[in-house]
Order: sequence, then structure tokens, then C-alpha cells
Amino acid sequence: MSKLYKSDKVRFIVGAILIIVIYSCYYIFFEENTQANLLPRKTQHVIKFLTTIVVYLIGTKHLGKLKDLWMSSIWHLIHISGLCIITLIGLYDWFIMETSLNVKVFVSSIQETLISPVLYLAMGLLNKSLKKST
Repeated sequence: MSKLYKSDKVRFIVGAILIIVIYSCYYIFFEENTQANLLPRKTQHVIKFLTTIVVYLIGTKHLGKLKDLWMSSIWHLIHISGLCIITLIGLYDWFIMETSLNVKVFVSSIQETLISPVLYLAMGLLNKSLKKST
């Protein structure tokens, strides 16, 4: 089996670039695009959810060889918890009644945290500093 990446550094940089591209495309073509508001609400929810899932999967793949298992666990815990919160509120919004503006802002901030490259970069930098100290 051949290695896809020559080093962990290349793996990390590729992951960062992919997440930055997805984050940028999401904001350019969806969040900041006035025509995206014309999409049905459920379609908007699906786009947001799928974007978050894709970033989670990229981070999981490209942070794959973290120094400590607990760092990988934090990545999974943050994303799975956030996705559960978003899913529950989304299901409430779909099947029971539309959520208030405050709840929508709360969900947007959770989603922003999950797709932002900042968390990925922070995990990589923490991993790098731990490797140096040992």
C-alpha cells in the first residue's frame, strides 16, 4: 500500500487548504449570496449540514495521525456534539415549528465554529507543539 502523503506536514497542509476552500466557497456561494435565500428552507438546512459533515470528514482524515489520542477525541467530541445540536434543532424546525431568531443565531454560531478552519489549525498547532516538547 503506497502512502498518499510523504509527511504528516503535507497531510496537515492539504487538509487546511481543503477546509479553507470549502469554508470560502460556502460563504461566497451560499451565505453571502442573496439568491441563496430564494432556496427552500429545508434545502438551506441540508446544504449547511452537508458542508459541516464534509469539513468534519476532511479534518478526521487529515488530522489522522495526531500525536495523542485525546486530541483526536476532542475533534470528534466537538463535531459530533455540534452536529447533534444542529440536527435536533433542525428537526424541531422542520417538524414542529419554525425556531426563533435567537435560536437560529445560536445554531449559525455552532455551525460557523464547526466549519471554520480555526479549529483544525488549532489542533494542528497543538499537535506540533506537543511533538516538540517530547
